Amino acid sequence: MRIAVLRALQLGDLLCAVPALRALHAEYPAARITLIGLPWAHAFVERFRRYLCDFVEFPGYPGLAERACDPARLPGFFAEMKERRFDLAIQLHGSGEITNPLVARLGARHSAGFYRRGHFCPDAERFVEWRDDEHEVARYLRLLSRLGIAARGTALEFPLQDEDWQAWASFGLERDGYVVVHPGSQLPSRRWPPERFAAVADALADEGLQVVLTGTQGERAVTAAVLRAMRRPALDLTGLTSLGALAALIGRARLLVANDTGVSHIAAALKAPSVIVASGSDPRRWAPLDRARHRVLSHPTPCRPCAHAVCPIGHPCALGVSVERVIDEVRSVIRNPSECVA
Repeated sequence: MRIAVLRALQLGDLLCAVPALRALHAEYPAARITLIGLPWAHAFVERFRRYLCDFVEFPGYPGLAERACDPARLPGFFAEMKERRFDLAIQLHGSGEITNPLVARLGARHSAGFYRRGHFCPDAERFVEWRDDEHEVARYLRLLSRLGIAARGTALEFPLQDEDWQAWASFGLERDGYVVVHPGSQLPSRRWPPERFAAVADALADEGLQVVLTGTQGERAVTAAVLRAMRRPALDLTGLTSLGALAALIGRARLLVANDTGVSHIAAALKAPSVIVASGSDPRRWAPLDRARHRVLSHPTPCRPCAHAVCPIGHPCALGVSVERVIDEVRSVIRNPSECVA
C-alpha cells in the first residue's frame, strides 16, 4: 500500500501530527508512507523512519503562504505524484479550501482530509468537518478514526540520536543544572518582548541555574537583545545547535522558557518541563496536552489567533502577560518539580 501525507508546514506542526503518523503506521505497518513537505522536512523524515518511508519536496501552491510557488514546477510535481500511484492521499494541511483541490491532483485512488462547513466535501466517507477550536493532536486522530484507524496515544515524540547527545556533551552543561530560554519565533507577532525574557532569565539565574540562550542564526538579533537587557551572564548558543542538539539541550534542562513555537512541542515530546508564553497563537489548538508539566500563559484578546506577521495594534496579547506572572510560574516549576509530573 502506498500512502501520501500532505503537511508542508514547520516543526511544531509536524510534531503535532506524529500521533497520527504513529497510528497510521501501526494500522498499515507494511505501507510505504510518503511525507509531502517543505524542504527542511527531509531531515524530519530521516529522524522518523519508524513511521515514514519517503519524502517529496512540496514546490508550493497558489494561495498557500508556507512557500513561494513557482507555477512552472507544478506540472512536473503532479506528474511525478501520479506516477507513484498512491492508494491513499491524506490532507493534513488545513481546512481544505485550497489543499483539497491540491490533493485531488495527486492522482491517488482515494483521498481523505478536512472540509469547512458550507464548502465542498470531496468524499463524505473519508473527509471530516474542520473545527477551529480543536486541538491539533486530536484533530488528526479524529480523521484517522473516520478511516477506521485506532489511536495509539496522544503523546508527541522526538527521537534523539547519538550525535545529538554528543553535541549536548560538548556544551559542558550539568543535567538539570540549567534552563533553556528561547526568545525567538518565526513571526514577530508570536514573540514576547526580549526585555521580559531577560528579566525572567535573571530571576532563573538568581535561583542558581545557568541560563542558556538558544535560537536560529536568523534570530540572533532577538537573543542579542535579551543578552543586552540581562544583568546576569548567560551561555549564548544562538545559531550553534543543530535541531537534534537543541532537542537534547531541552531534554536535559531543568526548564524551557519560550514562545509558543516549535521548541514548545519538542519539550512536550521529551517530557521536559516548560513555561510557554502564547502571543498571538491559539492555545486551544497548540498548547501541550500535559498542562501539569507544561504551563502555557496567555492574555485573552478578541483578535487571537493573529493573522499578522507584525501586530498592528500594539501587541496587547504579548504585553498582557506580565514578567511577574511568568516568574511566578517558573519558580513554581523549579521549586516543586513533583507538581510537573502528570
